[in-house]
Amino acid sequence: MTHEVKPWPALWSLIIGFFMILIDTTIVSVANPAILRGLHTDIDSVIWVTSAYLLAFAVPLLITGRLGDRFGPKNLYLTGLVIFTLASAWCGFAGTIGVLIAARVVQGIGGALMSPQTMAVITRIFPPERRGQALGLWGATAGVATLVGPILGGLLVDGFGWEWIFFVNVPIGIAAFVLAARFVPALPTHHHRFDIPGVLLSAVGLFLLVFGLQEGQTYDWGVITGPISVWGLIVAGVVVLAVFVLQQALTKREPLVPLHLFRDRNFSVANVVITAVGFTVTSLSLPLVFYFQVVRGMTPTQSALMLAPMAVLNIGLAPVVGRLVDRVHPRLLAVPGLVLFSGALFLYSRMLTPDIAWGWLLLPAVVLGFANALTWSPVSSTATRGLPPREAGAGSGIYNTTRQIGSVIGSAAVAVLIQSRLVADLPHGPGQGASSSDFTLGGPLPAFLHDGFTAAMSEALILPAIVVLVGAVAAAVFVRPTMAAWQRPGEQTRTPESPDAQPQAVQQA
Repeated sequence: MTHEVKPWPALWSLIIGFFMILIDTTIVSVANPAILRGLHTDIDSVIWVTSAYLLAFAVPLLITGRLGDRFGPKNLYLTGLVIFTLASAWCGFAGTIGVLIAARVVQGIGGALMSPQTMAVITRIFPPERRGQALGLWGATAGVATLVGPILGGLLVDGFGWEWIFFVNVPIGIAAFVLAARFVPALPTHHHRFDIPGVLLSAVGLFLLVFGLQEGQTYDWGVITGPISVWGLIVAGVVVLAVFVLQQALTKREPLVPLHLFRDRNFSVANVVITAVGFTVTSLSLPLVFYFQVVRGMTPTQSALMLAPMAVLNIGLAPVVGRLVDRVHPRLLAVPGLVLFSGALFLYSRMLTPDIAWGWLLLPAVVLGFANALTWSPVSSTATRGLPPREAGAGSGIYNTTRQIGSVIGSAAVAVLIQSRLVADLPHGPGQGASSSDFTLGGPLPAFLHDGFTAAMSEALILPAIVVLVGAVAAAVFVRPTMAAWQRPGEQTRTPESPDAQPQAVQQA
């Protein structure tokens, strides 16, 4: 006996939790000064509040996607949601920086359990003719969450204190659990053989790479301890991941990452594009927030609101773009969106001066709103539309991993670029240097340094502008999604509970 699946209530139930875990990747950025003062710690320690979450979130994603296939995406999602919600309360009650960092690690693990399941469930419960719209909404949610995080963080920190950026997750998490338990269907599991060598190699390789990138700035890209250096960790991570790819290619039965998924051109291209987008979205806010707060003297809330048009337009346009993604060639939406993305950042770079009227700086934020709306939905909807439900978890895990790694690389790269440009652009006496940390937590920046600081932030924005333009070039080779090979022409879409609704092959681009 099968039960009727109601896809849209299930989707909205999942989106609540998905939105919450993604907000926590950016919400802490504006709270760092308040956390530093409240817990009487230092800048290196407070940076770990974000780094620990990103690291714990990124490393397990390949594994948790596969676990969803094996034990059921609903079960993994609910388990992760409970862990994330309890860890959020732990974060809010943390009395020391060490406890807060530990709680953020647990929070990241909960998020890693949840994230791939959302995309996998959507792929399995929506029929092909409506899957693009559903995945478009999922992608738009990811875009909105990364933009809303700093705004919500500023409002909560200024209004209630830094603890509330974590406490706010508790009622949301409870509501998300009740809704998911009620509306998300229990989908059939697939008895995968678990690739233990692949699990170990991927976890070690991703940890070394992500840790090295995140902590490079902290250790000035030099020695961490003894013979261990930042670049040594990064190189070791790349080598281990290369061995992992080779091991996956040689594994004949149930590899952790089915490499044949990359025969689908759209899946491969979407992973390249979302890496560029993750890089750009993470790296664009840091120089802008520095400029707004350090040069223009804005509060966290005011600086976050300068980026509000991005989120507002993205939210407003998401339903419109969502209705288009099933009807329009993906590159006709994604390529203009990515080009607009790049153009808005170049516009910011040209417009930033110490005394420009702040109203003018809302213009590129408006362009970024259109750009995000046109980018996230078509890329996300195109990524997995050709993948069979049996491998939806693996495909979702890969897609989420590449997006998260792009974010980590973007965060690390822009921090390095900001520091180098500050050293080059700020006037300083013999033997004196300058870095971003000198100005973010202390008093106001002296007026004679405004020109140099603004120039450094302007130049830092050129990097994400170029990276997202590379993503536009990649998106130009998208092909129009067609009916997956595992669904025969004219075949009626079966419910996900149907035992015979098993895919046989992967769409070839």
